[in-house]
Amino acid sequence: MEIKQRKAMSVVMLPHLAHGHVSPFFELAKRLSDRGFQIYFCSTPICLEPIRNNHLDDHHNKHSSSNIQLIDLQLPSSFHQDLPPHYHCTKNIPPHLMTTLLAALDATKPAFSDILKKLRPDLVVYDLFEPWAAEAARELNIDAVLFLTNIASQNVRIETPKETEMSKEYIEYTIKNTVNGITPTQRFNRSVTGSSHMILVKTSREIQAKYYKDGKQPHLAILRPLVHVGPLVQKPQDHHDGDEKLMDWLSKKEAASVVYVSIGSENFLSEEEMEEMAKGLELSNVDFIWVVRFHGGSNVASIHEALPQSFLERINGRGLIVDWAPQAKVLAHASTGGFVSHCGWNSTLESMMYGVPIIAIPIQLDQPLNAKLVVEMGVGVEVPRHDKKLVREEVANMVRRVMIEEEGNEVRKRAKELSVRLNEAEDEEFDEAVMKLVHLVQEPRNISAVASKETRKLHEMYHNKS
Repeated sequence: MEIKQRKAMSVVMLPHLAHGHVSPFFELAKRLSDRGFQIYFCSTPICLEPIRNNHLDDHHNKHSSSNIQLIDLQLPSSFHQDLPPHYHCTKNIPPHLMTTLLAALDATKPAFSDILKKLRPDLVVYDLFEPWAAEAARELNIDAVLFLTNIASQNVRIETPKETEMSKEYIEYTIKNTVNGITPTQRFNRSVTGSSHMILVKTSREIQAKYYKDGKQPHLAILRPLVHVGPLVQKPQDHHDGDEKLMDWLSKKEAASVVYVSIGSENFLSEEEMEEMAKGLELSNVDFIWVVRFHGGSNVASIHEALPQSFLERINGRGLIVDWAPQAKVLAHASTGGFVSHCGWNSTLESMMYGVPIIAIPIQLDQPLNAKLVVEMGVGVEVPRHDKKLVREEVANMVRRVMIEEEGNEVRKRAKELSVRLNEAEDEEFDEAVMKLVHLVQEPRNISAVASKETRKLHEMYHNKS
């Protein structure tokens, strides 16, 4: 559906410097560009590198790729001694440098303001970590809208005294320390109240309703209307990225016979967990593709070193070990029947959209909540831990339950049914969100004055309801 606009709207998008944020932001960019928007996608060169190398060359998107322009945002040179260019994203960065990276990102506000002055976009779409992006936009009388890349972010409280257990955990793991004199709560507060009239959320109505089945509203709904943009799941790319061997192997397997195993791009199993996972997959007697990753700063030099001795020989023909896989392509394949996942929000939605049951092994952040949602929706199971430890027998049992055993029939059926419903609602939900964005930008007003007045009003409303 093409949304009618008085003129083609231009949008500057600024995700956080993490793959789990860049990826959904870019999916949003592609779909907006399909509907006639001009997109300026802004991030550090290393975060943009995968997009430059792959996505913009995908012939599936060639008709819209000309509407997406990548804009390099350079971190200040004063940070380069601690943060060389390959650390200008969260992947593989040493944990002690995470707050330094956020401080460096904060320091790009002047450069970002210059980008806005040059491009003069109609709208800025920014991330929860970047309140200064909304402030930079408002200074130029440009609307700015917050985009939440996971559903759990809706529960972040704006005040500290009576936070829910979930929001405490989320804040603690996301940013443990104050950065540039700003506490995590203050940062999120400014990001939320800086958003013009609405907040975009990567989810669908059906999933949202299940997430809040007790009738409670998300905390942020008190402050801004939440607008669902749908799952924004990546479509399988037709071109090859060196995946021929993997896809050929998968194509030789029977329908729904292979379990895909991946715990995300920024989660890493310990040596003990790696062994339990390996032995669990071996015990299951189910064919599998396992994406094995270890932290760039670890002492492990190769996949062979990361896995138990002789494991590769024992699973030869039944298991395929890789360091990367085209996840959407694998999940969409007829031979894939299950997904051992950390339950990051992107992976969770991909599995739901492609109708693949989940065997959940959550690790941190919002993942335990996402795993709980998967189980409650009946589209997956969670692997029990013993004393918080992964156990090979439990891995094997849950893989077999979902993939083979009769008691997994209902899970497999519900996963397929949910996939149908989500795909049917996808375009309608997204177009509703787009119409609201168009209306927001086309409504004439003094953005700076309105934002200041609304912020005071929202704070008063929140304190009255607390």
